Amino acid sequence: MSDFLSISETFPGLLRGLRFSLCVIFLGLCGCRSRPEMVSASVTGYNHTSAEIIRFSINGAGGPRIPPNSGGGAEVCCGLLPVQWNPMLSAEIEWDKDPEPYGNVERDLFGQITKESRIRHALGYSHHTAKVGIPKYAEEVCALQVHFLPCDRVRVSTTCFLPEHPSYPDKAYFEVKETDKCSVS
Repeated sequence: MSDFLSISETFPGLLRGLRFSLCVIFLGLCGCRSRPEMVSASVTGYNHTSAEIIRFSINGAGGPRIPPNSGGGAEVCCGLLPVQWNPMLSAEIEWDKDPEPYGNVERDLFGQITKESRIRHALGYSHHTAKVGIPKYAEEVCALQVHFLPCDRVRVSTTCFLPEHPSYPDKAYFEVKETDKCSVS
């Protein structure tokens, strides 16, 4: 300890210089990441089918329930995307659907669906999983939009526009018609 005191007394600027150098190195290391690696985006869905999407998720981020042939009305937070898009970027979509959302159910005296009827109806639900590519996006990502299409197909969009906007890139999804038969691909 006495050696340290004698050095600091002999070279008072050395100790200050050492402290300053350590601070600069620390701040330099902290400042290496000036931007986040991931950005968050709200999750919304569009259902282009006659089934009800009971629940869905995109890369684990949950999405709202979507009645038949509707969507875009609710958003949940948040899905994550890398700041920098790359061509290998994909999303894992999981969803449960009710193919007969308006099916007959039994109700009790108070108008509530009976437990037995709810269980019987739920037997018709189906679970789906798909891996889809995420289209190229710029630095600004406004929302992860999941489009549920006929024949259990799904697509993802990252646009900042709403479907009503002239520059909305996914208008074709709203033109898709359901058929009785789906091709196996």
